Amino acid sequence: MPTQTKEDFLARDQAHLIHPLHNPRVHAEHGHMWVKGEGAILTDIDGKEYIDGLSGLWNVVAGHGRKELVDAAAQQMQTLPYVSGYAGSTNQPAIELAEKINELTYPNITRFFFTSGGGESSDSSFKTARYYWRLRGKPEKTKVISRQWGYHGVTLAAMSATGISGYWPMFEPRVPGFVHIPSPYPYRYEAPAGVSQGVAAANELEQAILREGQETVGMFFAEPVQGAGGVIVPQDDYWPRIREICDKYEVLLVTDEVITGFGRTGKMFGLEHWNVKPDMIQFAKAITSGYFPLGGIGISEEIAETLESGDAVWMHAYTYSAHPVGCAVAVRNLEIIQAEDFPAQAAEKGAYLLKNLREALADHPHVGDVRGLGLMTAVELVRDKATKEEFPAADNMGVKLHLETQKRGLFSRLRGDVFCIAPPVISSREILDRIVDIMSESVRALFDGK
Repeated sequence: MPTQTKEDFLARDQAHLIHPLHNPRVHAEHGHMWVKGEGAILTDIDGKEYIDGLSGLWNVVAGHGRKELVDAAAQQMQTLPYVSGYAGSTNQPAIELAEKINELTYPNITRFFFTSGGGESSDSSFKTARYYWRLRGKPEKTKVISRQWGYHGVTLAAMSATGISGYWPMFEPRVPGFVHIPSPYPYRYEAPAGVSQGVAAANELEQAILREGQETVGMFFAEPVQGAGGVIVPQDDYWPRIREICDKYEVLLVTDEVITGFGRTGKMFGLEHWNVKPDMIQFAKAITSGYFPLGGIGISEEIAETLESGDAVWMHAYTYSAHPVGCAVAVRNLEIIQAEDFPAQAAEKGAYLLKNLREALADHPHVGDVRGLGLMTAVELVRDKATKEEFPAADNMGVKLHLETQKRGLFSRLRGDVFCIAPPVISSREILDRIVDIMSESVRALFDGK
């Protein structure tokens, strides 16, 4: 049988597959056929190697090809590949995983429900908050306030919380009861005179609660550091003020740690940077390093006790909750994260990467901002550096930059003209140096023809 080419596989792909963010033209013109992953490197069918500049989709923190994770899955599959997680049924990996997360996360977060990913975890958060307030005698507290540039998944409810408007038009009307406030976005948020940028951005939440009516708002939902929206790192006074506002108006503070959880930012969980504790969290991605689809939510003991205060069954059914194979992989992955101290690695390597990106790119007239926290970084292109004017969307400057980086062996993702960079935590300094070189070469090739 003759060897099949990339074009052969892409033709078969186009005939039968529908992709996330489906775009047949882009896929046909620029699609990759990946055949191998090792560490921070992806290899395509033609043998060309690329740095995995976004760790898959922010999730492959331990790198590709970790035999320990493969073995954990295989061993569990051989003994108990699946069992229901409904009440009356449990399994050892699920229990061990819940105990392990309890050790690692915020001290007030003690109880956990498992899903298959981040978007499903968002829906679990919304439903849990609604039931909690219903039991507290405040069933009208159903509204969710989230932020512009927030990404929380694309189920219909999660999409309604997501604050990236491009996800909405095809599927509207959105679910009612979701409200967006501005992002703290240090590069672009404009605060009124006399108020710090972080406090002013946090006060947007208080204003929204008052507009909507305190009695109707159940939760504030946000990423500690906004990821897919462009790696937006908040000001140091932002989250403490948010916590004050949530406490004042009896609003649950729910943090989406799907990207920031398990070490990516340089702390095990994102809000640790600001010594703030949430009432509920959600997680996915790095919990298994992408080797198995798994996510979940964690709730405080107070919320858990409220949910269990009556005899009613919690009617949130889920076939793959507490999947024994996924939980076994997650337990082993969290052992790796602890043993190899991923938070410390991310802090040190991220600071190194950010420093070098700034030195290489910050003086370029079309690089407006280079930012990051831990191994989450971003480069934002602008038409005019002095005014921060953006390029017209039709210019597709971010897409063009990504084509340049791919020529040089770096594959990642964008938010418009913001180029996101978040390689696996195990990436070597040589990999980080190569990322900086590729970004510098690509920016100059795009704008300067060099």
